[in-house]
Amino acid sequence: MRTLFRTFLVALSLFSASVAAKAPDDIRQSGFVYCVNGSVTTFNPQMASGGLVVDTLAAQLYDRLLDVDPYTYRLIPELAESWEVLDNGATYRFHLRHNVAFQKTAWFTPTRSMNADDVVFSFQRVFDRKSAWHNVNGGSYPYFDSLQFADSVTSVKKINSDTVEIRLNGPDASFLWHLATHYAPVLSAEYAANLTKKDRQEQLDRQPVGTGPFLLSEYRAGQFVRLARNPDYWKGLPRMSQVVIDMGAGGTGRLSKLLTGECDVLAYPAASQISVLRDDPRLRLTLRPGMNIAYLAFNTRKPPLDRPEVRQALALAINNERLMESVYYGTAETAASILPRASWAYNNEARVTEYNPAKAREQLKALGVEDLQLSLWVPAASQAWNPSPLKAAELIQADLAQVGVTVKIVPVEGRFQEARLMEMHHDLTLTGWATDSNDPDSFFRPLLSCAAIGSQTNYAHWCDTEFDDTLHKALLSQQLASRIEYYSRAQSMLAQALPVLPLAYSLRLQAYRYDIHGLVLSPFGNASFAGVYRDRESK
Repeated sequence: MRTLFRTFLVALSLFSASVAAKAPDDIRQSGFVYCVNGSVTTFNPQMASGGLVVDTLAAQLYDRLLDVDPYTYRLIPELAESWEVLDNGATYRFHLRHNVAFQKTAWFTPTRSMNADDVVFSFQRVFDRKSAWHNVNGGSYPYFDSLQFADSVTSVKKINSDTVEIRLNGPDASFLWHLATHYAPVLSAEYAANLTKKDRQEQLDRQPVGTGPFLLSEYRAGQFVRLARNPDYWKGLPRMSQVVIDMGAGGTGRLSKLLTGECDVLAYPAASQISVLRDDPRLRLTLRPGMNIAYLAFNTRKPPLDRPEVRQALALAINNERLMESVYYGTAETAASILPRASWAYNNEARVTEYNPAKAREQLKALGVEDLQLSLWVPAASQAWNPSPLKAAELIQADLAQVGVTVKIVPVEGRFQEARLMEMHHDLTLTGWATDSNDPDSFFRPLLSCAAIGSQTNYAHWCDTEFDDTLHKALLSQQLASRIEYYSRAQSMLAQALPVLPLAYSLRLQAYRYDIHGLVLSPFGNASFAGVYRDRESK
């Protein structure tokens, strides 16, 4: 699978060279520049485990069956006009919207509107291991693999051209929420069929075709993605003719671009930059609570971290309040659970881990743990849940040094999620998770289920069958009170075992030039840019 993935990356790089003729021109007359730190390894969010393609590009290139209202946190129609829940939550029937056009690109011209064939193709590829498309470009679908949907979905069936039915082998009250994430785009079956005739199936994930407001126009690896307005967008013509996603600068470089006008929007500015942003009359700053969690994962397969008592002792040494002051500058809340406080299943009895280095030293000595040396793997770039990961790592390093533990920081560049973390060489991982779902299942199973080890999203390598069984029982009922009870139990189990130490719930930050309007900052990820426009009268 790794060989296939590397081959795919090489093909993606070759594609980037073929479509990129020059760097972005000044597009202030026709569009805007969105500056973000990230990299592209696929243009298909089905195959991503987070990052730029899910957080930013997916909402521009694709649509889903369902969406989540960023203000009410409720499920709303998108490509499915309506839906029915049958068999107590084991069967879901979707009635599709009419006259939704797929994008016309340099590599594909559609001859029909979106219909049931496209929905069936999109989900059969992920859920049906026997599908001819399942293993194309590696056959890895991290988000859905962590949920074991290939085992729980029994059929994806076309009832008629406007209706699709998905049957599960048992009730799952979270299913609709997972289909509303950006990991669940609707792809073109006609495009896939054309690629099959040419024996170029791998192109599906690197030359995208969706129904979203923008289509891929130009890509230069490590530098930028240029998106062009989709003139046939079913919700109406997007207000800007193009968008450039600038990936070419990090940290203070992106801030400088915003201040000089080279960037119109700065995603995830560092919390330390807020005072600069607030004091500049040419800029606006938006802050919103986010559905995210920053946490420290212990590699529970490596001694002595395989012992809960050792993990609990190490947690006592970490000064979370100092992290809040020195990394987040008031833009985050100390975390007490893997679930964000905004979640309807958040356990109000959860308590932030005590900071007590003297107790930590005492417990480590009693456990016979001395001269402990650990490696801490950390992403070098800012993340939605952590604006300064390396700085946070240095603070944790200093905290653990106070109790006699030596920590070596290992910065990880580029695709953090794919970087040797699943080979179990690391001891600690400073990471996090953000989702565009309001269902607790989208935190628990992708991060801590046994299946998530294989899908490469469980960095703690923790597997507890009782915990998995509790999560499964929470899915069997459509009654909220029953699900809350099971998720409360799950949070108590995590507090005892502590495979991960929750650190922070970060506010989502976005800075932009004063003349940019129509940006929607959602707690679930970046929304569509279709409504963004430039006010020529703004100063």
